[in-house]
Amino acid sequence: MNNSATIAAAGAAIKRRKNHYHQSLIPGIPDDIAQICLSLVQQPLTLYSVCQSWRRLLYSPSFPPFLSIYSLLKPSQSKEQTNQYEDSVEFANFDPISSKWHLLPPPPLEPPLRLLLRHPSFISRHLPIQSVSVSGKFVLLAATTDHLLPALSRPLVFKPLSRKWTYGPPLATPRRWCAAGASRGVVYVASGIGSHYNQEVARSIEKWDLKSNNSYCYCAHYSCNHHHDKDKGTKSGWKWEKMGGLKDGKFSREAIEAVGWRGKLCMVNVKGNAAKEGIIYDVEKDTWQEMPEGMLVGWRGPAAAMEEEIIYMVDESKGALRKYYPGNDSWMDVLENEMLKGAQHMAAAGGRVCVVRRGGDGIAVVDVVAKPPSLVVVETPLGFQVLDVHILPRMSQLDSESQ
Repeated sequence: MNNSATIAAAGAAIKRRKNHYHQSLIPGIPDDIAQICLSLVQQPLTLYSVCQSWRRLLYSPSFPPFLSIYSLLKPSQSKEQTNQYEDSVEFANFDPISSKWHLLPPPPLEPPLRLLLRHPSFISRHLPIQSVSVSGKFVLLAATTDHLLPALSRPLVFKPLSRKWTYGPPLATPRRWCAAGASRGVVYVASGIGSHYNQEVARSIEKWDLKSNNSYCYCAHYSCNHHHDKDKGTKSGWKWEKMGGLKDGKFSREAIEAVGWRGKLCMVNVKGNAAKEGIIYDVEKDTWQEMPEGMLVGWRGPAAAMEEEIIYMVDESKGALRKYYPGNDSWMDVLENEMLKGAQHMAAAGGRVCVVRRGGDGIAVVDVVAKPPSLVVVETPLGFQVLDVHILPRMSQLDSESQ
C-alpha cells in the first residue's frame, strides 16, 4: 500500500473511532446527566454487560470506581529450582467484572528494582516483600536485595486511577523484616533490621502521612533524595517522622502485618499457632500497650480490618475465618472451609475478605455480608503464585482494554 493510501485509511479509521467514541450513553439525555444516572447502578456488572459505551464509562477516570484485587505474583517453581536465587515478581490486578488479570505498568526505575524472594542462606523460606494499601493506593515498603540488604530506600506508590507510580520520601532507616501497616491515611513502619541488626532500629517506628498533598516525588530517578520546588514536583513536608519507640526489638524477627483498627495498629511477633507476644500502638497518643489477652490468644493466622472497624482473622490450621468482638475480647467464627487452611495473607474491604491460599495457589474471596457468608476462589494466572493481596479501586483502562 502506498503512502497516500495508508494516510487515507488512517484518516478513515480515526473518523470511525471519533463517531464510535461520541456515541451517547443514553439517547436523548446529555452525557453528564446520563453519567450521574448510571453511577447509581449498584452492580457494575450490569453496566459492563449492556453496551460498549457503558463499558468504557465504567473504566473511565471520571466514573466512581469499583473495588478489585491487587497482588504480587511470582513464577511457580519446580522442586529443582528451590535452592536458587529468585528475584522475579510481577505487580498484577484482578478485575472482578471481566474476570481477567492485568499486569500493572512496571515502576519506572533507574536502575530496575530487584526484589529477592529466595536465597541459598534461607532454603526453607521466602524472603518477604512488604506492602500496604492506604487511601486507595498501593505502597511498596520493604524487601531484600541479593546482598541481603534493604531493597527500598523509599516507598514506591501505585495510584490505580491514574495508572502511575510515584515515590515516597526517603526512609530515615531503610529496613526489611519489619512491621508495616496503615491507619487513617498514614503509613507506619516499625522495628525490623537495616543492613545489619541494630537495637535502635529494632525499637524504632516512623510514619508518613499520605493525606497531605505534599507527599510525592515525580522525579525519574529512584535514588533521588532531594526536595525540589513546588513546580518541580516535590513539596515541603515530604518526610518520614520518627515516633515513640518500642520497649525492645522482639518484633524484628518476622515480616509483620500491623493491622489498622479504630485508630490503633495491632500486631503479633510470630505467625501461626506458636506462642507469641502482641502489642497495640495508639496512633493519636503515640503510645504502646499490651494486646488484650483474648485477642492475643485467638490470633492464629493472617488478619485484616474491614474499613479499620472490624478485624477478621483466619486460623490457618483449622481454616476458620473469625471476627473479633472487643466487648468481650473474643473471636467468633464466620465461616470454616478447607480452602482457608494454610492461609498466608489477607485483605478486607467492601464487604469482602480476600485470603491468599496455601502456597499462593489462588485467592479465596469471602462475602461476609451475605447470609450465610459465601466463598469463591479467584484462580491465579497460569504459571504464577500469589505473594500477597490488597483490595483497591480498579485501574482506569485504556480504551483498547475496555473493549
